[in-house]
Amino acid sequence: MKRTQISSGSSFEEQIGYSRALVTGPWVFVSGTTGFNYKTMTISEDIVEQTEQCMNNIQQALEDAGSKMADVVRVMYILPNTDEFPLCWPVLQKYFDKVRPAATMISAGLSDSRMKIEIQVTALKE
Repeated sequence: MKRTQISSGSSFEEQIGYSRALVTGPWVFVSGTTGFNYKTMTISEDIVEQTEQCMNNIQQALEDAGSKMADVVRVMYILPNTDEFPLCWPVLQKYFDKVRPAATMISAGLSDSRMKIEIQVTALKE
């Protein structure tokens, strides 16, 4: 089966050896995505702003893969501080209110202490 790699242009992809997203068949797998603005390689200190940037980054990866937010079937949220998760809910609801993908939230350390949330999605293109 053909595999298509999608890049955001982030230096992390080349340094670590992964793709922002991978398309195989009707599936789109979007890697854990943080609140970095990949054009400027900057990140806000605010978790709500990071969450919005995560979703913008994911939306762009899905579009580059020929998919969209409405195709998301699974989402995983990773936060170092679970107490901050409710702050993210309005942003997440904005993107997933009608989609309602299967979801999991776990607490774990992230690779950069500035990161407050990481989001991974799987989409099934129709």
